[in-house]
Amino acid sequence: MELEKLERVSREHVYKGAIIDLYKDTIKNPDGTIEYYDFIKHKGASAVIPVMDDGRIIMVKQYRNALDRFTVEIPAGGRNTENEDFKECAARELEEETGYKSDDLELLITVRTTIAFCNEAIDIYVARNLVPSKQNLDPGEYINVEIYTIEELVNLVFEGKIQDAKTVAAIMAYNHKFGNK
Repeated sequence: MELEKLERVSREHVYKGAIIDLYKDTIKNPDGTIEYYDFIKHKGASAVIPVMDDGRIIMVKQYRNALDRFTVEIPAGGRNTENEDFKECAARELEEETGYKSDDLELLITVRTTIAFCNEAIDIYVARNLVPSKQNLDPGEYINVEIYTIEELVNLVFEGKIQDAKTVAAIMAYNHKFGNK
């Protein structure tokens, strides 16, 4: 079967939300059959692993409605527009959520959160040389800042206490690249 013969016949805009747009896609398969897919369009996001001078990592604890509980995550947020630079978004979110700034951001990895039905891409940066600033939370956003060692974070992942995909990927990638140095 030639996969290249898959063809999107149509894309119908079903819902426009504050963060996502939902579409119904009609796909023609190589054998001529028709399938329907949900597609979520997302403008992308950035996330940051803020590393203090002593090597500890700043995390944020916040309520997540979809899970109806508080989670520990790396600071992150959506781009304001589809054209906003991912690195600028990361720097903004770092300061907004943690109250620290940095001009020293290095791209660690890019993750695609749910490729079966969503195009969201998250660029994850490592921020060093942190400078205290002021937390500037969005309306309705309540975040506590917590500090961990990389070893503690890896343990929280394996204990199932950190399950957020971007945070798990970031912690494991950071530990692999920088954890033993």
